[in-house]
Amino acid sequence: MKGIVVTQAGGQPVLDWKDVLDVTFGPDEVLVDVRATAVNRADLLQARGGYPPPPGASQILGLEMAGVVNAVGESVEGWQPGDRVCALLPGGGYAEQVAVPAGMLLRLPDEWSFVQGTAVPEVWYTAYVNLFLEGDLKPGETVLIHAGASGVGTAAIQLARITGATAFVTAGRDDKLAACRDLGATVAINYKEQDFLEMVLAATNGQGVDLILDPVGGEYLGRNIRALRPFGRLVNIGLLSGGRGELDLALVLRNRLHIIGSTLRNRSPAEKIQITRQFESGFWHLFRTGELKPVVDRVFPIQEAQAAHDYVARDENIGKVVLEITKS
Repeated sequence: MKGIVVTQAGGQPVLDWKDVLDVTFGPDEVLVDVRATAVNRADLLQARGGYPPPPGASQILGLEMAGVVNAVGESVEGWQPGDRVCALLPGGGYAEQVAVPAGMLLRLPDEWSFVQGTAVPEVWYTAYVNLFLEGDLKPGETVLIHAGASGVGTAAIQLARITGATAFVTAGRDDKLAACRDLGATVAINYKEQDFLEMVLAATNGQGVDLILDPVGGEYLGRNIRALRPFGRLVNIGLLSGGRGELDLALVLRNRLHIIGSTLRNRSPAEKIQITRQFESGFWHLFRTGELKPVVDRVFPIQEAQAAHDYVARDENIGKVVLEITKS
């Protein structure tokens, strides 16, 4: 089969669509012919050598996919060749085939394309886990979502809205802010032109927000803490500005704040299966009704994975960037 192979040239990753070893699958897994996968920031980090896959996972990039079941393991029930599916992956999505634990599969709606399907698992599970399981967001509360126009951000805005919470966002372009408002954000802050702390405090009469979802880290830490109301929660899901920042512990103690670090990729298969089933029972039907929708910015052929990575690295996208694999 073919897959994306990463090499280095002049200190920069180079992505090529080449022959790779065929995939094997176990008795509790299914073999899927991948029709679409998607670009995540974690893929860019891994390509640069900064985010190795979990032990035992495929070294090939790709944390989600949509495709067609090719074969099923001997212990698998409820799935058969020809079924259209999508799934979260620990790796391996940038290839013609991937092995997936059967419990991590979601069945694609008949009316959905593979592009739509692959735009769900990674970012929507990340938003779901960190808003609700880690961040304990409740109806009536207010959440500040940094990088609101990202894949995770566009998912988090919609999940907050559908559950009766109020979403504030930050983004760096006017068209991104407009897209966030269209999805349900109440306050949209251009972080390049405005101080998000000042804007949050102004919008909340000095009280702050209940929850912050932050992929930026480092330089945002101090302002994030000051933007939280008493008993507020900060969930850090990334380190785009680095892993070090100043922390006012007196403020943390006085306001009884919670600082939570969270990742999705390194969770156990059993935990990911549980997350899949919880998300399916709680929210999957809302995609069928159109109350929730994956946001896709651009679709590249898999052979142009390098261009897709460059596009995301320039922070051009609103929502997901998808890689499409044409069946040979």
